[in-house]
Amino acid sequence: MVERIAVNSNINLMYLETILKIIGIAYIAEFGAQITKDADQGALASKIELAGKIIILSLAIPILTVVIETVLNLMPK
Repeated sequence: MVERIAVNSNINLMYLETILKIIGIAYIAEFGAQITKDADQGALASKIELAGKIIILSLAIPILTVVIETVLNLMPK
């Protein structure tokens, strides 16, 4: 359903897949961090959260590049 909406909206499917991956990683990292916090492993929980943020940032670079390029193209020269 989401793919059909993206096609109808003329959105590149690569960006949609990337966003869905980012959402999945965020949920998995949060779940892992909560489990380790429940086990009184606060330091490990913070490392899991940091790893999740780094992975999300690395996946988001292509999307951020397109957004920056679009903003620069909209600005008058």
